[in-house]
Amino acid sequence: MITRVKCLSLVLLAAMPGAAPLRALEMPRGPVILTVVGAVTEPNGDNRAEFDLSMLDRLEGRKALMDTPWTQGKVEFSGPFLRAVLKAAGAKGSRLIIRALNGYSAEVPFSDASDLDSILATRLDGKVMTVRTKGPSMLVYPFDQDPTLYSERYFSRSVWQIKEIEVIR
Repeated sequence: MITRVKCLSLVLLAAMPGAAPLRALEMPRGPVILTVVGAVTEPNGDNRAEFDLSMLDRLEGRKALMDTPWTQGKVEFSGPFLRAVLKAAGAKGSRLIIRALNGYSAEVPFSDASDLDSILATRLDGKVMTVRTKGPSMLVYPFDQDPTLYSERYFSRSVWQIKEIEVIR
C-alpha cells in the first residue's frame, strides 16, 4: 500500500504545472551543434532535442571514403547515421526540413534516413568539421554504396553547415 502511495505521489508531482518533464535524452554539456525540432518525443529542451559533438559521437554511425562534387578526390566522412540521430530524438515523420547556418534549406524524405546509410558527417578525413570545412555537420549520402545516388536529386539534399532538422509528420 505504501508503495502505491509513493508511486501515485511521484506521478502527481511530475504532472504538476511547472514540474520539469522527465527526459530520456541527456542534456548537452558542450556547445550545441545540432537541434532537432518538430515531431520529436525525446526532447531535452523546450520541445526540441539538442546535441553537442560528444552526444553525436556516441551514436551508431560509419566512416565512408568517397568522391563528392564538393571535394577533390576521395575523402573520408564520418559521423552518426541520420537515422540514429532521429531515433535519439524520438523523431517520427514523413519528411525533414534540413536548415543550414547560411539560410539554405532542403526538404528530405524521412525514408532517406530510414532506408539509406546517410550520415550526419561531423568529421572530414578524421578532423572535426568547422564552418570553413562545411561543418559543424553535413548530410552525406552513401554515394560509395550506391552509385545511382550520385545525382542532382541527392546533391541538392546534401546540406552542409547544418544547424537544425525539422521533423514534419
